[in-house]
Amino acid sequence: MRQEYFTPEERALVPQLVKGLNDRLGNQLTCKDINTVHNLIERGILEAGIFKRDRYGLNPVVRHLSTALTLCDSIAPDRTMVIATLIYNLCRGTYLDVPRIRQLFDDDIARVVHGLLHVAPLYKKQAAVENENYHKLLLSFAEDVRVILIMTVDRLALMRTINHHPNEKFVHDIASESRYLYAPLAHKLGLYAIKTELEDTSLKYLDRKTFTKIARRLRETKQERDRYIQEFVKPIEERLNQEGLKYELKGRTKSINSIWQKMMKQGVDLNGIYDLFAIRIILDAPLKDEKRACWLAYSIVTDIYKSNPSRFKDWITIPKSNGYESLHTTVYGPDNKWVEVQIRTQRMDESAERGVAAHWRYKGIKSDGDVDKWMNEVREMLEASSQEGQINMMRNMDTNLYDNEVFVFTPKGDLIRLPQGATILDFAYHIHSRVGSTCMGARVDGKNQKINYRLKSGDTVEIITSSTQTPRLDWLNIAVTSRARNKIKNAINERRARQAQLARETLQRRFKNRKIEPDDALLARLIKKMGKKTTTEFYAAIQEGDIDVNTVVEQYEALMAKQNEGTTVRGTAEEFVLQQPTEHKEHINDDILVIGEGVKGVNYKLSKCCNPIFGDKVEGFIASDGAIKIHRSDCKNLKHLKERYPYRIIRTRWTGKAGSQFVVTLHVLGKDDLGIVSSITSLINKTENCMLRSISIQAEGGLFEGYISVNISHIDLLDDLTKKILNVKGVKQVARM
Repeated sequence: MRQEYFTPEERALVPQLVKGLNDRLGNQLTCKDINTVHNLIERGILEAGIFKRDRYGLNPVVRHLSTALTLCDSIAPDRTMVIATLIYNLCRGTYLDVPRIRQLFDDDIARVVHGLLHVAPLYKKQAAVENENYHKLLLSFAEDVRVILIMTVDRLALMRTINHHPNEKFVHDIASESRYLYAPLAHKLGLYAIKTELEDTSLKYLDRKTFTKIARRLRETKQERDRYIQEFVKPIEERLNQEGLKYELKGRTKSINSIWQKMMKQGVDLNGIYDLFAIRIILDAPLKDEKRACWLAYSIVTDIYKSNPSRFKDWITIPKSNGYESLHTTVYGPDNKWVEVQIRTQRMDESAERGVAAHWRYKGIKSDGDVDKWMNEVREMLEASSQEGQINMMRNMDTNLYDNEVFVFTPKGDLIRLPQGATILDFAYHIHSRVGSTCMGARVDGKNQKINYRLKSGDTVEIITSSTQTPRLDWLNIAVTSRARNKIKNAINERRARQAQLARETLQRRFKNRKIEPDDALLARLIKKMGKKTTTEFYAAIQEGDIDVNTVVEQYEALMAKQNEGTTVRGTAEEFVLQQPTEHKEHINDDILVIGEGVKGVNYKLSKCCNPIFGDKVEGFIASDGAIKIHRSDCKNLKHLKERYPYRIIRTRWTGKAGSQFVVTLHVLGKDDLGIVSSITSLINKTENCMLRSISIQAEGGLFEGYISVNISHIDLLDDLTKKILNVKGVKQVARM
């Protein structure tokens, strides 16, 4: 390779890295593999600067060799992962692509390279990687578990090389990503050593002062800690030997990051961390004697030192859901210091250390079921007794855990999770209902797209809005999320309600011009006659021009004339009055007409426009045929008749007691609650001297509107019934028609 491409330090390091790879891979690499990789890299350096240093001055050859060697040491010496790591960054322009890699090597290497290339664009998104959705997107994009392993180890290799790098922002960004993305991934995979190093190094780069303070204090007290551990374990060793147990004792101090986390959580300094020391007793016992040996060791420790019951954990009797097995206790050691003791067998320890029982679950880190299952498969792969078994399981691993979801970026790098098939419209409503309602489309990765564009994981979406845009009914065929669909429905209903109010005001003005006081019951009959199910639908049709307002007024007048048949005077009013008997002419406006149960010889009828009942204040109107129409005093039609024919009005009152049953219609409005109709009908049936005749309910947009007809004998009973209905949960308004 070109010597000027490497610094003197790099020229000395590269041969060591290459030798380390050859030693670890052994006969997995053929001479052809070595020559092909060497030629690709050398040509990549020479031709068009394809394999040049990055903008931060890092040498990709050195970085990828370091990553490959770390992979061999921490995961497994594997030809596929090593070659893919060394060459994937050469796939740029026309120099190298996945089909060419398949020709030069095999399908397996091409698959891993494709996964690495698929994930690479995510780094350009500059997303908030602490977002759990970013983890899921990464797993979705990776396609192969080995891609995740390579990425995690590559980050470890990078973190080892950037100490004191001159670009502080670069170091800060890399350290943040390592803490929030790669350390949790390593934790979930059971790669505890990698996880610990990533966390400690991240703390070092993000808060060097704190890291240095803790590290210095630990160095200063190392001899003291070693002495303390020897003093602590000495009586335990004696008792274990007396019992004839085979064991290994390990003493350790918690990681710097773990100590710092406890200091922050507990609000104490280093001296206040009571479980700074940890001792692990690893027993050599056959499977059938494992539990007995562990409990015997536990009894020995707690006989010697006082235990803290609140810190005792038994994961041997009932192992953790991820398979972790161990006894944990914290005891009060010499010099009044707390020491954590972990007791397990060699099988349990190997399982925990290699990843089958990774700490991410028993430390309380949450994850959904699919990821649990997938990660367990990864840990089983890492535990496989042979390297060949590990590699075979890796090839068959599936990382497509989120095929029912898509993960898309906002322009600021925030990551949004949506269901598969979600459109730009769904994304817009997820951001804000106002953004969704004014959405015209979006720029997806810089290209303009319509609102029905179906999003793909990794898309960056910038919504385009317009103040003139409003939700349309056909948007319901585009949106797939319940949030977006509900917002669209609500917006359409609100617009219809506004249109209905405008149409209502228009119709009222037209009635007023004709000097008509509309009756709600009569208008409801007209609405039904015109084929509309609800008043909202009726008024919306007027506002949209489907129904002409003049036609409504004309049909209403026709319906009113039919209902009040006989009220139109034939001839002049003077002629009618002259035809009446003399005694009647003298007292037509002075006498009181008495009506009610048992009254005979009086030709009167109860008007259908207002349906008066016993107890109502009423007045009579003398029709041209001599009959008297009885109206409620507050009847709108009566007011109209008084203005035109005041000389035909006669004072009227009820006589006797209530006896007959009268028909009354009530207009009810309220919230569309479950069982509300049943509650109302049950109430009516329980009311004395009241019988339900009919009920008609229409529900729309969470509200209901109903007309209830009842037989009732007295106005007082009606008032009482109205109050009871108003007390029914969900009822907002009750009005007599």
